[in-house]
Amino acid sequence: MILGVGIDLIEVERIQASYKRFGERFLNRILHPAEIAYCLTHKEPAPFLAARFAAKEAISKAFGTGIGAQLGWLDMEVGRRESGEPFVVLHGNGLKLLEERRARAVLLSLSHTQSHATAVAILESLHS
Repeated sequence: MILGVGIDLIEVERIQASYKRFGERFLNRILHPAEIAYCLTHKEPAPFLAARFAAKEAISKAFGTGIGAQLGWLDMEVGRRESGEPFVVLHGNGLKLLEERRARAVLLSLSHTQSHATAVAILESLHS
């Protein structure tokens, strides 16, 4: 059973501008070290950074909280399987919300172009 759905679309240029202006401080505020390392392996990291930003916004919408006191940027992490499939790792308040909502997992899909990044997150129930 689906408990929540979230979607987000962001302009890559918005994330590129924040990265250029604030550098590592910006990245460390919204991403885990493994996420930063993955994104920075690409010649043009901005679309990958934007996709993770969109993912965290979508996850927070699936939980119904938005980004804030209940669920922060670093309570969520986007991993990547060898196949390229993204997956969600929850930390801190993210794990607490997963338990409170009686959820099994957060499913995630990402896509990006040079100009836009989007993410869809589905909060899946423990019970079918």
